[in-house]
Amino acid sequence: MEEFVNGKILKTREKEGMPAMTRRETVIQALNHKETDKLPWFVEFTGQEYEKVARALGDDHFIDRYALCLHYWQYWGYPEEDPDRPGHFVDDFGVTWDRTGADKDIGVVNDPVIKEPDISLFPVPFLNEKRIREKCEQLLSTKEDKFCFAGIGFSMFERLWSYVGMEDALAYMLTDPEFVDELLDKIMEFDLRVLDIMNEYPFDAVYFGDDWGQQRGMIMGAPLWRRFIKPRMAELYRRAKKNGKFVIQHSCGDVEEVFPDLIEIGLDCYQTVQPEIYDLNKIKQTYGDKLSFWGTISTQKALPNLSPEEVKQKIQDTVGIMRKGGGFILAPTHAIPGDVPVENVLAMLEQFSKY
Repeated sequence: MEEFVNGKILKTREKEGMPAMTRRETVIQALNHKETDKLPWFVEFTGQEYEKVARALGDDHFIDRYALCLHYWQYWGYPEEDPDRPGHFVDDFGVTWDRTGADKDIGVVNDPVIKEPDISLFPVPFLNEKRIREKCEQLLSTKEDKFCFAGIGFSMFERLWSYVGMEDALAYMLTDPEFVDELLDKIMEFDLRVLDIMNEYPFDAVYFGDDWGQQRGMIMGAPLWRRFIKPRMAELYRRAKKNGKFVIQHSCGDVEEVFPDLIEIGLDCYQTVQPEIYDLNKIKQTYGDKLSFWGTISTQKALPNLSPEEVKQKIQDTVGIMRKGGGFILAPTHAIPGDVPVENVLAMLEQFSKY
């Protein structure tokens, strides 16, 4: 197997008339903390924003013009619309998501299904194995030369609060820790069943989505995260690593204080890196040889508010910090929201494509 170091093998391939590195190879090199001539990058959109850009360009498939490096899907419960309540979606866990408000992509939970700290109230989720397998097979059949992976969204803390509500999830960690342990164990057991199905397929990585951070610090605080979340994520990471896959963890917000814990339990790549929260120079210097970063271009401040030229300059400056030594996937910090001007999206895509 060829060793790719700082893009040198790419030059050798070109000299010998061989094809350049694939997008998949470029991502693998980044996750192995090796620089490449081409920088792996990715973009995703909220439904509202994608439709806006597509209308402006007159092209429903405009994103296909660009060489995005990642190809993935995450399972988070297959919400189906409630025929009696338009705009409300019921998932495999019995949770109803209200998409009639501002959040039309995921929605909000107005009425938790577990209203008391009693594990007997736990609704056994439906494991739709047939549908998961169909999605995995579809994903692999359309991956081209991209880095391809599947994942589990709402994998732990988010699944907890979707069952009981955010306020009670946090309160129960203090008042009813045994109930929280029981509920998180059931969530983990279900995740492991989903993960075992995904691990039968030749994906490059496993992705876990679970928001732990807020704008300043962690939602539940680091001690409670270590008490309840860390040991269960460690078990999920172990199961994924057993199959030789990279592990990618998504969390919005500020979770820097548990970066050492995440590295300890085997995390390869953290997403998303919000520059309004993190000191990019600091985290790159402190953790960049142990942890890869995916994100860094702000969907909160930069993309909605800067001019197109300022967007390009912000990307250039960020790449200058994050690219050295590999371990970086350039991307917006989240799915691009509906308040980003079309011209800024196009400026971002133009600048990303240069790398």
